[in-house]
Amino acid sequence: MKKTMMALTSSILLACGTADQESMSTNPFFEPYNTPFEVPPFDKIKNEHFAPAIREGIKQQQAEIDAIVNNAEAPTFANTIEAMENSGDLLARVSTVFYNLNSANTNDSIQAIAKELAPEISKHGDNISLNEKLFAKVKVIWDGKDQLGLNPEQQKLLEKTYKSFVRNGANLNEADKEKLREINSKLSVLSLQFGQNILAETNAFKLFIDSESDLAGLPQELRDAAFQDAETAGEENKWLFTLQNPSVMPFLQYADNRELRKQIWEAYQIRGNQGNDKDNKTILIEMANLRQQKAQLLGYKTHADYVLEESMAKNADNVYKLLNQLWTPALAKAKQERDEMQVLAKTEGADFKIEPWDWRYYEEKLRKQKFDLDEQQVKPYFSLQNVQNGVFMVVNKLFGLTFEEIKNIPTYHPDAKAYEVKEADGRHVGVLYMDFHPRASKRGGAWMTSYRPQKTINGERKAPVISIVCNFSKPTGDAPALLTFDEVTTFFHEFGHALHGLLSNVQYRSLAGTSVPRDFVELPSQIMENWATEPSVLKQYALHYQTGEAIPDELIAKLQNSGTFGQGFATTEYLAASLLDLDYHTQTSAISVGADEFEKASMEKIGLVSEIIPRYRSTYFQHIFSGGYSSGYYSYIWSGVLDTDAFQAFKETELFNQEKALAFRKEILERGGTDEPMKMYVNFRGAEPKIDALLKKRGLDQVTVDKK
Repeated sequence: MKKTMMALTSSILLACGTADQESMSTNPFFEPYNTPFEVPPFDKIKNEHFAPAIREGIKQQQAEIDAIVNNAEAPTFANTIEAMENSGDLLARVSTVFYNLNSANTNDSIQAIAKELAPEISKHGDNISLNEKLFAKVKVIWDGKDQLGLNPEQQKLLEKTYKSFVRNGANLNEADKEKLREINSKLSVLSLQFGQNILAETNAFKLFIDSESDLAGLPQELRDAAFQDAETAGEENKWLFTLQNPSVMPFLQYADNRELRKQIWEAYQIRGNQGNDKDNKTILIEMANLRQQKAQLLGYKTHADYVLEESMAKNADNVYKLLNQLWTPALAKAKQERDEMQVLAKTEGADFKIEPWDWRYYEEKLRKQKFDLDEQQVKPYFSLQNVQNGVFMVVNKLFGLTFEEIKNIPTYHPDAKAYEVKEADGRHVGVLYMDFHPRASKRGGAWMTSYRPQKTINGERKAPVISIVCNFSKPTGDAPALLTFDEVTTFFHEFGHALHGLLSNVQYRSLAGTSVPRDFVELPSQIMENWATEPSVLKQYALHYQTGEAIPDELIAKLQNSGTFGQGFATTEYLAASLLDLDYHTQTSAISVGADEFEKASMEKIGLVSEIIPRYRSTYFQHIFSGGYSSGYYSYIWSGVLDTDAFQAFKETELFNQEKALAFRKEILERGGTDEPMKMYVNFRGAEPKIDALLKKRGLDQVTVDKK
């Protein structure tokens, strides 16, 4: 989801060499992990180990593929499909560590290696998917699948394998295969560069304030954090604000100084769009056009058609239908919110039109006015430790899981902590790493990932190693890390993803955990958010970090009453980004205008008001240009329909209904991608989901739409 691209140093060049005997004897990837629960030996892994191990992994997997191709026996599920599934173990082990570190703890060396190896890795993938003899064997098995007596999971693996070949160009002629190789290679490099540019741009901006009067309106906790950050940056008696979310968002929310709000907002929304060597405009247009070329080469009208074929939505028309169904009431509600804020600003003597850098500021004032709710009253009840205890408590009540911190285990950064996850009866489930706070080496946002997906070997479950990475507010002074309510729900959200990975119980790693369509993968994460906001649950984990007192009923009532407040803005900025994503990827011919012009036309088409920009503007839309969500950013709202409907199963009975929790675990969390998502959902819920619960949750069910 980094820094200036440096010329390769001699040490990096050495790291990119062939794995000779000496390097193999010292490289920790070339021997079994002698660590607790066989987690990666982070304490022994050095940057120079990656390239030799990745290249050796490519070499080993190619030999395994050659053995499958050259096998004189008739192709069978075991000697072809399962053999392919089990190939590339070394490459998978190294790649998971390398690319996870490239997101969570990167540096110039790692970024250089990533760019150096991207074309080679792309070429290796193409060498497998475009191997005619290999595909011929797969097709024999596919054509005779009805006579093989495969179980459902084997059928799914066969289907996924066959479709993967077809969707990756196996049926193309030689000339088109070469075109595809070239496109894939270019995309692999451009995607990396896009993400590196965003990280560099985010890290480059620093707003130093040296006058305390310019801090007016900011809560003391934010001032303390900014003072610490300035000291760390070598500036005494100043306050530093950055484009990291825990810094920029509360600054926009509370700072009275309108000019400074504008300055930091402008810096935030122009990342990757400054005409410098980190500019992403040309990169993203080239990526969109290459994706369109690739889709048509493979027989699809657009990139969206190619992507959505394997989703729950199936096609762009269905996605547009859902987004447009929500867009009208969301925009109407956002306009109502804007008008209310404009009135408030005027009553306070402001003689200006509300601008994007004013929105969060006046929204916060309006929240206080309408609900007597100040987020600073709430945060003391959400220390990171208490929220973590709350997440553990909810998961324990639902699924019986327990979490025990492991001290004597390698971690990839001092901030990352590891936990053993166990069943109620003490059986080992997996290992979970958690890494919470921002740093220059970590990309923005929050995500779940895997260092080892679950699989079954000789009838024995091989436990997964899962990680969640966030960018939450840091501790300041004597105070612990105090989370915003948004950060609280983010924690629950990412933990839902973690459960999807941890509780996986399938045969094959390529079907494990989160290996499901994009618009289904957010169901396990988003349903968890619902427990975070339930009053009876809040009373158990929202404890004041100083007094230990539970959050008072009065404050919970304020949170409940304001639950749909601001949803016009939140839903509108999200939907705008989702529609922008689709517009980029439903093109049937090359985009011939610049990124700014394309985005402007896209937003004018839907009538986005000038006071709001898409949640992610094109040049820093990492989800779709370097995060795997192209044509899929809508997935959060699609899954929102699922999660609000699914949570009703608990609301209609009891919050910790053991029967429902077990059904959700067995039908959703454990099964990974072994069946069709809607079938799994119906198996859990008993019927397909309805949109009603989502509209009500967001306060969009009774919005009056202005027809003018």
